[in-house]
Amino acid sequence: MKPGNKKFILSGNSSARKPVSSHFKTRSPRSWKQHGADLQHHIFWCQHCNVPLLRSTCDICRSQGSHVGLAPPGDVRFCSPPEREVLSGLLLSAFGCDPIGQRIVLLNKTTGEDRTDEIIVDGLHFGVLRFDMKFLDYVLDLSVEGAKVLGEHTTNKTIVLRKASSHLSGKKVKAEQILSYTEDITKGDTVLIRCGNLIGFGVSLSDHAHLQSSQDAVLRVRKLDGNKVSLNRRIASMQDVIKANASHMEKISRDAANVVKGVVSRKEYKALPVHVSFSGGKDSLVVLDLTVNTLKSREIRAFFLNTGIEFPETVEFARNFCSSRGIDLKESAAGDAFWENLERFGPPAKDMRWCCKVCKLAPANRLIDESSSEGQVCLTVDGKRRYESFTRASISASEKNPFVPTQLNIFPIRDWRAIEVWLYIYGKKLEYNPLYDMGFERVGCYLCPASLSAEYQLFSRLHPDLHARWHSYLLKWASKKGFPESFVEHGFWRWKELPPKMLKLAEELEIRYDVPEVNGNFRVDSVSGVSPCTSGGFTVEANIGGVSLDDAADVLHIIGIIKAAENMGMLLIKADDATIKFFSSGNLLVTAGSRAKATEVFRQVVLQLMRVCMCTRCGICQGVCPVGAIEVDDMRGLYISDACIRCGNCIEPCVVLKYASRNLPWLRQNA
Repeated sequence: MKPGNKKFILSGNSSARKPVSSHFKTRSPRSWKQHGADLQHHIFWCQHCNVPLLRSTCDICRSQGSHVGLAPPGDVRFCSPPEREVLSGLLLSAFGCDPIGQRIVLLNKTTGEDRTDEIIVDGLHFGVLRFDMKFLDYVLDLSVEGAKVLGEHTTNKTIVLRKASSHLSGKKVKAEQILSYTEDITKGDTVLIRCGNLIGFGVSLSDHAHLQSSQDAVLRVRKLDGNKVSLNRRIASMQDVIKANASHMEKISRDAANVVKGVVSRKEYKALPVHVSFSGGKDSLVVLDLTVNTLKSREIRAFFLNTGIEFPETVEFARNFCSSRGIDLKESAAGDAFWENLERFGPPAKDMRWCCKVCKLAPANRLIDESSSEGQVCLTVDGKRRYESFTRASISASEKNPFVPTQLNIFPIRDWRAIEVWLYIYGKKLEYNPLYDMGFERVGCYLCPASLSAEYQLFSRLHPDLHARWHSYLLKWASKKGFPESFVEHGFWRWKELPPKMLKLAEELEIRYDVPEVNGNFRVDSVSGVSPCTSGGFTVEANIGGVSLDDAADVLHIIGIIKAAENMGMLLIKADDATIKFFSSGNLLVTAGSRAKATEVFRQVVLQLMRVCMCTRCGICQGVCPVGAIEVDDMRGLYISDACIRCGNCIEPCVVLKYASRNLPWLRQNA
């Protein structure tokens, strides 16, 4: 984003939306308190060398750094060149200056509706840089420290107040309190405020022409205080940061190497090859380099799962890096699996990532089968980190893959933060994925719903053809559902169930949102309530569409013993304290000894019928079955034989079952 191209966007009430806001608030999400209580929510800063420190002592000058608190989870990183350009553009547009320049800038991801980062400069909390989902543009939320820094470099957008007898922070101010002001102020601007020896910031409630004449309040003061804040005279380089943290990086690198050696050197694993899951991203790059350097005498292979929707730069980088280092790269491709399943499931969502199961787990299973002897453990070093997400906050140093029983994953950098990953890369002078220097945080699948809208804009400019194909599909899908184009433009497609922040945005934009019905032919109609049966027990009835008797017979062994009654056009299934009848007409009747049992068995039958109807042929269930009772092929689809022991191992990894309630509102309503 060029500074001169910064847009001022009009909101619905015709007041100008400003690129700089005065609201700065970070709250600790409850989930991080629960799952990441032992994560570090701080760094240190050496005031002498003006560099961030990852432990309290600076390796250059040996002085103690000052404590810098971070919003959870604390996965702080270096500001990329495009992010610097955005920040500089906002500052120049609003205040006519950029005091940050080429200083070391850290960004710390925090909660928000899209990209939201704390800005740390010279150990100061300058503010928050965020992408506004309503106006689809970047906004800078100043902090009081950021306002004080700006106050030393500009007189633009400044209001001087008369001294007050009481504190003004958080209060509205009337015209008689205004002593002077600059004439570049318009209503809604974030402004710098001076009051005696106090400096801070606020929001102008009036244009400059009425600041001293309006009868109403003309200024809302956000924060004022007398603490002195200045930027450091020294401007450090990245090499300074590397030197200042050298001993810390040596220690955590040594610890990570020991994690790998501690697992692969066990007696039962000594003769096995070691694999590294290499996605082409920064974290897997570090573990690949670390593993190769640690296990010089072991056979090392890299796994690359090509989902078919990877950024071209990522595929090229993964191949080129391994080729240049002489590393054996095993690539497993999902081909067109994503596009082939798109009509069945609809666009993937943050809360329904069916694409990961279809495009990653299935190729991973194939790759592991090809790389390991039957029953042999597949040792895999992985770059997952606890700071990345709630779900990863509790990972152990090594874990078995629940979806691939023979795979043992090792996580040597699980306790690293993003800044440590980058210091390893910079310190080792490793070549890395070029997408990072283009402003991307996620460099895997280009249409991932977990990606940010801010990055979706970057993607549209970088690869207009790929973007056009995906965007065209989203617009057609939205049109079929009765959603306006703005539903897609503002990123609502990325959720099946909108979180509160997006529900609020939908209301502000007057965008209707309804949960879509299941894709494909499967349906559940006319569901009766649980009712007493005249012959005893309780019954539930429904009509199921899209499933034949043969389809049902292929899967219902997982429920109970199937007894076919072909002359009556039905299946009879006997389960514990329950009887299921499924007719060729689609009628389903479940009878059980109790109301609760009837409800639960009915639910499980519906899920299995949905499973066989919408099966993606990924084969994951076949791989986890301990008795070989499951077969999956392109012609027949899913088949579960009477060898099934009903252990349930195949249920959790099934993409259809995992997201059944997202696709079928009835299941959610009757959970």
